[in-house]
Amino acid sequence: MTLSGCSGAKGEAEQVNGMLSLPSSPSCTVTDKLIPSCGAWWGLAPEVFSGAGPVQATHQAEGRMGGTADIVHVYHRGDELFPTSKEIELARDAARPRLLLVNWKPSLTHTWRQIADGAIDRRIDRLADYIRRTFPERFFLTIHHEPENDVRAGEGSGMQAADYAAMYRHVVLRLRDRGVRNAVTVMTYMGAPNWAAKPWFEQLYPGDDVVDWVAMDPYADAWVRDFDGLVNKTRREYGQWPGFYRWMQWRFPGKPIMIAEWGVFERSQQRTFKQEFFNSVRTQIQRYPQIKALVYFDSPRAPRGDTRFDSDPAAARAFSELARDPYFRATRVPRP
Repeated sequence: MTLSGCSGAKGEAEQVNGMLSLPSSPSCTVTDKLIPSCGAWWGLAPEVFSGAGPVQATHQAEGRMGGTADIVHVYHRGDELFPTSKEIELARDAARPRLLLVNWKPSLTHTWRQIADGAIDRRIDRLADYIRRTFPERFFLTIHHEPENDVRAGEGSGMQAADYAAMYRHVVLRLRDRGVRNAVTVMTYMGAPNWAAKPWFEQLYPGDDVVDWVAMDPYADAWVRDFDGLVNKTRREYGQWPGFYRWMQWRFPGKPIMIAEWGVFERSQQRTFKQEFFNSVRTQIQRYPQIKALVYFDSPRAPRGDTRFDSDPAAARAFSELARDPYFRATRVPRP
């Protein structure tokens, strides 16, 4: 599989739901694993922790952004059934369909080993029946994202890295066995060097047969200056770590990479940081052709700060320009 970018779409801009949208190129296609042949998908986890429902949050965030999202990132846990009717509404929007990225933690009360051994099989089967009846469209599915900080390395904990891999495999294979063939699976790492340096890190991976995309969730913390630094974070104390994009290129050369969450925090001593960072994404993204989707985590109350893309006017303008860049508008989301 060759994963490459293209220069983007050409032609006149069009209005979609009252917002500017650049037309896609007729030569750009989408594979059955939802890989765009040109550019990369542009996505949002919209207005997280704001109290708004998915439709309201998406429409409000798109309005603030001045454009539409290709991917909407939603979160579920336990025995919740997904996608919900509101999420389906977003996916089936006649004017601008969106791809769903569903983030599911199958249980908050069972260990990974218990799940792998069948403890919640009835829950998985119920979900499979629901998806098969209600949502035949393709969607992204990540299972218990960012597992690194949940690992308990002690023998018998049920939460070792190998237990995670077994849990992920079990959930995916059982969903498939029950007829869910439209879930495009995503393995989502934290994207932080300190966790990648752990001796058990490689044991987290569930296997190529159950993972379609690999992903990371990096945030622009104090060590990061621009997009290059975001996707290839390194630290002096972890000198052997090459950075996540470099590692993923080496470890998964044939798989598309998703930035499933990324966010830029406020910097009190550098008020223009968000604007400068968003501008760096525009100038640097094409250096990373294996990245085929970027999904921004937009929240006034993210765990480590404010990641709203429009917390100041200059940042809002830069983000809007980034969202409408031809690289992210080259391939159109397939209609249901």
